[in-house]
Amino acid sequence: MDKFNPVDMSVWQGRQDPEDGELALRWHDKVQPWPQAGSAAPGVALVGFACDEGVRRNKGRVGAAGAPLAVRKLLANSTWHLGRPVYDSGDVHCEDGDLDAAHGRLAERVARLLDEGHFPLVLGGGHEVAFGSWSGLNRHLAGRGRVGIINFDAHFDLRMKLEQASSGTPFFQIAEQCAAQGSPFTYACLGVAETANTQALFARAEALGVWHVLDEAMTPAELPALLSGLDAFIARCDHLYLTIDLDVLPAAVMPGVSAPAARGVELAVIEPLIAHIRASGKLRLADLAEYNPSLDQDNRSARVAARLVHQLTK
Repeated sequence: MDKFNPVDMSVWQGRQDPEDGELALRWHDKVQPWPQAGSAAPGVALVGFACDEGVRRNKGRVGAAGAPLAVRKLLANSTWHLGRPVYDSGDVHCEDGDLDAAHGRLAERVARLLDEGHFPLVLGGGHEVAFGSWSGLNRHLAGRGRVGIINFDAHFDLRMKLEQASSGTPFFQIAEQCAAQGSPFTYACLGVAETANTQALFARAEALGVWHVLDEAMTPAELPALLSGLDAFIARCDHLYLTIDLDVLPAAVMPGVSAPAARGVELAVIEPLIAHIRASGKLRLADLAEYNPSLDQDNRSARVAARLVHQLTK
């Protein structure tokens, strides 16, 4: 069995409105601990990746390891509108800076949850979470169909892995793994900030066949074109993995990240795209990355992260 800390359900508490009965429930009323016996009805399974070792290696501002707990606290008091069970399966921690081992534990947990019929929603952590998330889906599918990766992000995160992986290398690592196993690398990066990616990264994205859209082209007026492009991408895929680096959002909306966006992409654009991806019926796995509670202001970023969890699971 993968090495996970016991599930701490004490975070799931909040307001009660007994006068309104079942119509006034919140997440803390409904979230259940994941039963490791594997007998639970299929639902959403939260997985924490309490790790920012990749951010440290990438010379970013650490603190994202505290994100899973902070997001759960905001989710706990969010109103309940789901029609399926939600389970908390605990956290993966990066012990002694061993990111490879943490990736392995996350992959094992994601694969097991998928095998049981759940929709895993991973709460990062730095964007190094992506390699562990994808590895779990890859293990579960075992070559059954083409996986499309959709990344809402200001950065390609295609840095070459030299000696160590980091929060800047996950999609290069995935591309390497795809090449090694003879499967296509099908990657879309939406919200790219030109000023935050070197010419080398743009060249690598082109060489790898990455579909990307700059942040300046992701506006409400461009939504029809974005949805059309998304449809073309989804049509090429049998399964989808959606990863959201929260630094894709404007700094005013998402201040609690290592690298706040100078421009960013509005929620009014991100949310319809999430809904479109969800409606495809191909979404198997999602994660959130880079929320850093130590840099947040009045829990503004945590509230946005909790809202995105709602959008991904409803």
